[in-house]
Amino acid sequence: MSDVAFDRICDAIVTGQLAPGSKVRDSDLADQLGLSRTPVREALARLIDTGLVEAKPAAFTRITPLHRADVEATLAVLEVLDQLAVRTGVPNLTPDMIALMRTANDDLAQAIRADDIAAALAADDILHGVIVDAAANPLLKRLIQQVHPQIHRIYYRKFSSLRGWQDALEHHDNLIDLCAAGDSTAAAEISSQHRRFLGGLIGELFDIEDNAAAPSQ
Repeated sequence: MSDVAFDRICDAIVTGQLAPGSKVRDSDLADQLGLSRTPVREALARLIDTGLVEAKPAAFTRITPLHRADVEATLAVLEVLDQLAVRTGVPNLTPDMIALMRTANDDLAQAIRADDIAAALAADDILHGVIVDAAANPLLKRLIQQVHPQIHRIYYRKFSSLRGWQDALEHHDNLIDLCAAGDSTAAAEISSQHRRFLGGLIGELFDIEDNAAAPSQ
């Protein structure tokens, strides 16, 4: 039940149903989820480890706010992990794995046409997950999985209209071609370039929000 509570609360945070900065209580969440307080408390403790929830003893437990500096730091970590996965995973990719990546990119295209952010994130995860699995590094996979909920929250909130995802299709096509050719160095570089491109888009959206919140002269 702890896993059930974790998945449901995590999804609510990623999709914004539990807004950044909002305070939460295990009793309220337990009632909403139809669960007892024990698995909810356990789930919140795990979510603190992922960085999605923060707590101050005897004061509050709340959904971690989205700050530009934190987002940039998370994206920087993902870029490094992603590069390692690509460099070590590409030499191990099989034709079936390459085919699965192409299918995932087709699914991403369909999700973009349907404006379905959840399906887009799932397809993107599958595509990149093929490379991570090929890297055959359990620690690397755990680290990437730990960062994923934060990345999903960033992408869900900042790309709710799927802005920027059309470019991802072309990037994925190029990435897959390089993977099929076994060029791990070029594949890692193009992957990093795209991560930085997405980071730039997210920065632009923070600028837009900052300007909208600034008092008029």
